[in-house]
Amino acid sequence: MKLFDNIPTTRPATPLLDRIEAPSDLRSLDEQQLLRLADELRAFLLYSVGCTGGHFGAGLGVIELTIALHQQYNTPHDRLVWDVGHQTYPHKILTGRREAMESMRRYRGLGAFPRREESTYDTFGVGHSSTSISAALGMALAARTRGDNRRVCAVIGDGALTAGMAFEALAHAGHVDANMLVVLNDNEMSISENVGGMATYLARILNSGPYVAAREGSKRVLSHLPGALDIARRTEEHVKGMLTPATLFEEMGFNYVGPIDGHDLPLLIRTLRELKNRKGPQFLHIVTRKGKGFEPAEGDPIGYHAITKLEKDKSEVPPVPAPKKFKFCNVFGQWLCDTAERDARLVGITPAMREGSDMIRFSKEYPERYYDVAIAEQHAVTLAAGMACEDVKPVVAIYSTFLQRGYDQLVHDVAVQGLDVTFAIDRAGLVGEDGATHHGTLDLSYLRCVPGMVVMAPSDERECYRMLTTAYQYEGPAAVRYPRGTGPGTAFEPGLEPLEIGRADLRREGQKGEQGVALLVFGSLLTQALKVAERLDATVYDMRFVKPLDREAILAAAAEHGLVVTLEENVIAGGAGSGVGELLAAENVRTSLLHLGIPDHFIEHGTPGELLSECGLDAEGIEASIRRRLGH
Repeated sequence: MKLFDNIPTTRPATPLLDRIEAPSDLRSLDEQQLLRLADELRAFLLYSVGCTGGHFGAGLGVIELTIALHQQYNTPHDRLVWDVGHQTYPHKILTGRREAMESMRRYRGLGAFPRREESTYDTFGVGHSSTSISAALGMALAARTRGDNRRVCAVIGDGALTAGMAFEALAHAGHVDANMLVVLNDNEMSISENVGGMATYLARILNSGPYVAAREGSKRVLSHLPGALDIARRTEEHVKGMLTPATLFEEMGFNYVGPIDGHDLPLLIRTLRELKNRKGPQFLHIVTRKGKGFEPAEGDPIGYHAITKLEKDKSEVPPVPAPKKFKFCNVFGQWLCDTAERDARLVGITPAMREGSDMIRFSKEYPERYYDVAIAEQHAVTLAAGMACEDVKPVVAIYSTFLQRGYDQLVHDVAVQGLDVTFAIDRAGLVGEDGATHHGTLDLSYLRCVPGMVVMAPSDERECYRMLTTAYQYEGPAAVRYPRGTGPGTAFEPGLEPLEIGRADLRREGQKGEQGVALLVFGSLLTQALKVAERLDATVYDMRFVKPLDREAILAAAAEHGLVVTLEENVIAGGAGSGVGELLAAENVRTSLLHLGIPDHFIEHGTPGELLSECGLDAEGIEASIRRRLGH
């Protein structure tokens, strides 16, 4: 049986869910109706994600929590901030977007994450993790400043509490005594064991009205006795600490409740009813199961974290499988193991991207040299810097969009000290359906301005392997940025020699002179450029290096052609093309320049092909831009 065969491809009957056009509709339902609504919502989620593909297990795990929050909070007046954002598919279904769910992640359809421009119920855009507590605290303090009677709740889960930013926000929230609730959705990718009977009983006691009243009353009485209040506080902390992780959060200034069963809908509603009007920072710890209600996903939360679109009509004749091509991340995974076998100094570091960066084999073959630091990009980079100080060779595997979070550390902890750290930057360029928060379109701009960096962009799989070796052998900070998915299918083999640093590759010689066009290509757009070059009889350079640039190749292209075109899957502003213009200006060379890349606005979600076409970076768009410049 295939991995996703149990997911329904026929829309289920959901008569109760079909009546819910807004959260206000579910606030009139009784307990039994809410339980039935949870079943229907889970069934509809299974169906809708099967239609579109997308994040899967996390949404199944928060069905009951989503219903309870919207039932108890007066949304959208009360603010819910979700983190990580891929937990919000049930939230979208309940907030007026049920019939639009089949457009999820499609071009001009619903986004994969909360988006303020999409709905008033999406109070904060969440693509990267661990931002919810900071954002919710900002909303709570703004409500205090404005005198608004508004409740604020942050839901943090699916490992998002592993990032330092979340703890910074917790510490500040306790310090300013903000009126807000933090819900920790602990789905076994966070900090706690499964809930048990004792834990649920304790949570009920800690959250009960009599317990709270007795505690506050005791504090008032004991406050008149020297030392008694401190003794009582310590006694309470030790009792809690033996049975729950309360002490940590209580020390930060939160009233901790939990852990409770996050799939017990009546218990969730009762608990939220008690907590929502409490003054000061509140912390509710719930335990859920990722993929809840769908047995295959419960048993394999990693495999069912996200799924691809399922076909409704299955042909009786199975399609002929296409030859398997290596993805760029597979090239990296192969290179990492090959290099580790030859060099015992190599260590691999990733911020919670083992599967996505294809480090599974490395983690199994070299477990003592593999470090997953969780969702902590800043720590990942400075950890590598510390290792590099001690003659270890760290390789940081990180997505382009996530390296933005570690940029200060890249500059100050690695580059300023000239440390030997290799950055394998995955998901560069337009990544597709996850949208603006996940596109890797800024890295060439923010990397090439860093002194001492070597920055490379491969055009195919073989070049990627050689560039990784080049970066690893360079005694300083070096980065290889490569796209998501497959390349043109160029074969590579272990032990490929490194490249000469700063040397481009002339791939095609075309017409010279005033009517001649030279295409300087940085990375993955080479295949498109070669198609255009055949039509225009243009010269094509695979530039390979964004920093240092090949000075001789650029000067030759400018001297021999009437138009020089730079191509990159990066923003035009400050990118590789800007570097070419700066070099020509410094050499006092005047020529006609055309920079093609990502325009100066955020690109939304869609297939990579649709987005390249929108940006004019497919073969047709590139050719049209050149012809316009030439006046054809």
